Amino acid sequence: METPEPGDLEAQRDRLMEGLRAYGANYTEFTRRFATWLGLHSTDAAALAEILYAEDKGTPLSPARLGERISLTSGATTILLNRLEQAGHIVRSREHTDGRVVTLRSSPDIRPRAMEFFGPYAERMATEMSRYTPERLREFEDFITHICGAMGAMLTDEYRAGRRGPGA
Repeated sequence: METPEPGDLEAQRDRLMEGLRAYGANYTEFTRRFATWLGLHSTDAAALAEILYAEDKGTPLSPARLGERISLTSGATTILLNRLEQAGHIVRSREHTDGRVVTLRSSPDIRPRAMEFFGPYAERMATEMSRYTPERLREFEDFITHICGAMGAMLTDEYRAGRRGPGA
């Protein structure tokens, strides 16, 4: 296999980073449109999407974990959850043996609406992924895992509490 020239490798990395940035921007826009469709604030829709996703994976979220996933303080998360609960989009329950642990679930009414909105997206993504072999998809998984890990480490270690940036 031919080794890429250094300039080619840099250009390839630039294209990959641009692709990741574009995907992130598109996902953000998709979530914004979901919010508009439901008549919610975009942060509320992002939280609802996280709750639905976690449920689909069999690992429902607690309020603290949701706050981490959408970068909100515990107080702001509580206010957001109150809005979603009042709108009938979520239910808080105590399913854990430790009665203090709250589990977030989507309401029965919101799941069909979310499937209506996200179903075509999921189908198109599955179609695109079917173009690749399982081995290639494992390589992509590995790449995304490492990229997300590096970004998470930067956010945790170097960008928390204003350690980096203007005036830091």
